[in-house]
Amino acid sequence: MIRTIGVIGGGQLGRMFALDAKRMGYDVIALDPQPRSPCGQVADEQIVAQYDDFDAIERLGAHTDVVTYEFENIAIESIRRLEERGYSVSPSSLVLQITQDRIAEKTFARDSGAPVADFAEVSSVGDVRAAGERIGYPAVLKTVSGGYDGKGQWRVSDERGALAALEEAGGARLIFERFVPFEREISVICARSAKGEIVSYPPAENEHDAGILSLSLVPARVSPEIAGNAREITERLAAALEIVGSFCVEFFVTGGNLLVNEIAPRPHNSGHYTIDATRCSQYEQHVRAICGLPLSPPELMRNAIMVNILGTGTGNTLEGIDQLLKDPSIVLHVYGKRHAPNRRKMGHFTMLLDGPVTDREIARAREARALLRWTDSADETAQVTV
Repeated sequence: MIRTIGVIGGGQLGRMFALDAKRMGYDVIALDPQPRSPCGQVADEQIVAQYDDFDAIERLGAHTDVVTYEFENIAIESIRRLEERGYSVSPSSLVLQITQDRIAEKTFARDSGAPVADFAEVSSVGDVRAAGERIGYPAVLKTVSGGYDGKGQWRVSDERGALAALEEAGGARLIFERFVPFEREISVICARSAKGEIVSYPPAENEHDAGILSLSLVPARVSPEIAGNAREITERLAAALEIVGSFCVEFFVTGGNLLVNEIAPRPHNSGHYTIDATRCSQYEQHVRAICGLPLSPPELMRNAIMVNILGTGTGNTLEGIDQLLKDPSIVLHVYGKRHAPNRRKMGHFTMLLDGPVTDREIARAREARALLRWTDSADETAQVTV
């Protein structure tokens, strides 16, 4: 019987997972190098250690019944070490190995029958020239591993730009992808249990600000056929990966077609809406999946707009909450991070809708976000200091 869950990573995804796990009666131990991490604040215990500290990783395994992780940029050797010593880890190191590497990820998706943009690995001038001739320009070059929130990416219009990106990458492995002039990006949150049970949520439509998720609109403004195809592809990838837990597949919608962009092997920012707008959140589904419980039908009770709250580098006190919460349709989540540097994800709110997602409702969500501001104010009225 599972009583205690270990989480590698102490960020907001781990925090929201831990809150659902605690509600369901489980103890949670987090491992993160930052004391009082967002997850550590709500967990029963936090091991303060680096992700490649094998002694600490093994201590986490020894004191828990199953271990999971809340982001994929961790040392895969740590996951393998746990598996080699007989500890239960979900998702597995094989899933992490595939999704940590953009070449392996795109190859896996393509070989599983999922549509992807043309791509090639490049690590030399010759590789860039060959990829340019075969795939063409414009193109996007990305680091094969480690990039997130738009980091480690270069959009280029010609060979000169591609070679400049190669030089700037400083020897890192890169993937050269055909640039996709997409109409919108959508993502599907999906969960799979060890018994092979699979459920998927309605696609969310995502808007980004310089590579960082800004808004998620649910349901996505796509045709029923596109929405159904996205869920079918995601569920096919879930089965092929044999993943256990909640995960996300991001798609580009272009000309009525879908292209897989990325696979995230854990709960995802674009799935935050599931906490307030569905009967069973992506985090509870993750608990259910890794603990051997039945999955829940992902019923959408209300349409929603999820809005990220980013730091601005102007202070660590969030003001304007009293004005924001005058709107009874808004549910606020603040992550408990100590500092709010520019563009750091500090929280989000979900605006629950009584009708469809319209331009008017999107504008209302943007206006609500504009009520919030980060300052160093000493006024303690209607504010949160992190």
